[in-house]
Amino acid sequence: MKIYTRTGDAGQTSLIGGRRVSKADLRIDTYGTVDELNSWIGLLRDQPVNANRRALLKEIQDRLFTAGAELATDPNKPPRQAIPAIIDADITRLEDNMDAMDTELPELRKFVLPGGHASVSFAHLARTVCRRAERLAIGLNSESPVDPLVITYLNRLSDYLFVLSRKMAQDLAVDEVAWEPRV
Repeated sequence: MKIYTRTGDAGQTSLIGGRRVSKADLRIDTYGTVDELNSWIGLLRDQPVNANRRALLKEIQDRLFTAGAELATDPNKPPRQAIPAIIDADITRLEDNMDAMDTELPELRKFVLPGGHASVSFAHLARTVCRRAERLAIGLNSESPVDPLVITYLNRLSDYLFVLSRKMAQDLAVDEVAWEPRV
């Protein structure tokens, strides 16, 4: 099987269900951003500081593929076969992991600037891409229904990535970079 099909050369692509749409369509932008986020999560998973979190980060990548499949499906034409779905337990898993990390972190008293260590910066980049994916999914939902659990998952995942960035800084023994506003 060849990777290239030449069917997208004119700027169109197919949704799951077969309908052709512009590659600039909001739906394509949304699941493309989820795919970009998945790559950032892969980079986070590969950081030595996350060795004990690799399984969870791989699970998150799986859930992002699930979210991408949901977003890539034509809402007007159900797919021929079932696609996986985000479930409440996926969101609870993120919350439980955030709660566990929070018990080991100092109280957050100031805004934190991204940085302090390259690995921590990767977590912040993933967080901001996640927020963008969430905004796009919300915008898409105003045009065409999006599973509310996909939007909730993206929201909670961005929170998880923020807490992860703090935990990574702690594990790497680097100071968090506090924002000191100029007044």
